[in-house]
Amino acid sequence: MIVKIQPGKILGNILAPTSKSSMQRACAAALLNNGKTIIGNPGRSNDDLAALGVIDNLGAKVLQQPTNELHIESSGVNPVSGEMNCGESGLGIRMFAPIAALSDQEIIINGTGSLLSRPMYFFDEIFPSLGIKIESNHGKLPIKIKGPLKPVDITIDGSLSSQFLTGLLMAYGKAATKPVTITVNNLKSKPYIDLTLQVMKEFGYSVINHQYESFEIHPVNETTHQPKNYLVEGDWSGAAFLLVAGAIAGEITIKGLNVFSSQADKAILRALTMSEAVISIAEDQIVIGPGKLKAFHLDATDCPDLFPPLVALASFCDGTTVIEGVSRLAHKESNRGLTLQEEFGKMGIEITLQDDLMLVKGGTGVNAATVHSHHDHRIAMACAVAALRADGETRIEEAEAINKSYPTFYDDLKKLGALVH
Repeated sequence: MIVKIQPGKILGNILAPTSKSSMQRACAAALLNNGKTIIGNPGRSNDDLAALGVIDNLGAKVLQQPTNELHIESSGVNPVSGEMNCGESGLGIRMFAPIAALSDQEIIINGTGSLLSRPMYFFDEIFPSLGIKIESNHGKLPIKIKGPLKPVDITIDGSLSSQFLTGLLMAYGKAATKPVTITVNNLKSKPYIDLTLQVMKEFGYSVINHQYESFEIHPVNETTHQPKNYLVEGDWSGAAFLLVAGAIAGEITIKGLNVFSSQADKAILRALTMSEAVISIAEDQIVIGPGKLKAFHLDATDCPDLFPPLVALASFCDGTTVIEGVSRLAHKESNRGLTLQEEFGKMGIEITLQDDLMLVKGGTGVNAATVHSHHDHRIAMACAVAALRADGETRIEEAEAINKSYPTFYDDLKKLGALVH
């Protein structure tokens, strides 16, 4: 699919997309909850649908309601088939593998697209110490596991992704019969763990966070797991692209974001403030418009998904923007550091990768070009946002990559007056 975008101004109000980080965690918690869970404002991205497919395979019953709700009935992990597929979701595979291992049934875990090439050595290293039998494809999918997981005190490496820890915390929360501790070295993306702990608390789990160095999980009384109501947050990851669009192409108002959220990508507000975009933040809405944008310096180590919208923003900021945390980009849907350098290079933006830094030379103008998403949803959206102020028509190849996280993205741009076809 090719999407063409003409430069132009945008204006209006828009509702933020649903957070897939929040939605996927809610799905996992609903699977583990004995009884009924009502999920409000559910997401419908490919990753969200994959999560619903996984919990269906693991024994939950998912009922779509005429209202904007999902009703999920579960009695815990009781697989109905010997295989589950996480689609292309990195969080899905890393979170649901330990949860699936709560069962004593043999399960084959698979995925699609780039997930097939992403490293999963963590499971080979950790699962045997938890009583889980595992066979992997040299550290990659598909993997075969057989539980049940037995919670014990362990130490893990958190440098690759916090998503492995999320899965262990949720599985331990369900299975712990006595206090047990997970010690973590070099944990990255701490705000995502805050989100995990927030969801677990809402579902009645007891976890003590010792300054992100260790997590003490206490057993819970299953009788406390009564029907739950969970409202999925607006998504700061997807909304970051809308916010940047407003900062470069016209004043817009974005609703549906929780300014007190623990989502890591709320850090986009710091970048926009530093760049001197015109921004007004209230509890129920954010109004943002163009200013005389200037280069900024942001450490994105804990929010690596922000790199694409940050690059789009930096392209229109006078001077050289410095973004820290490039090492976090290698194992995404694409190698995002190199992909951003290549695709924005086609648009005339010079990007230098230097150790753990990305240097973006902005304010030089953005050229019309034909770019490629590399099957990466955030690359497609970043190029689309930059195209709003390019010097001519931009063509995005494999533009349907947005379906992974934000399937209505192009439609939302159109609602704001963007010339997208």
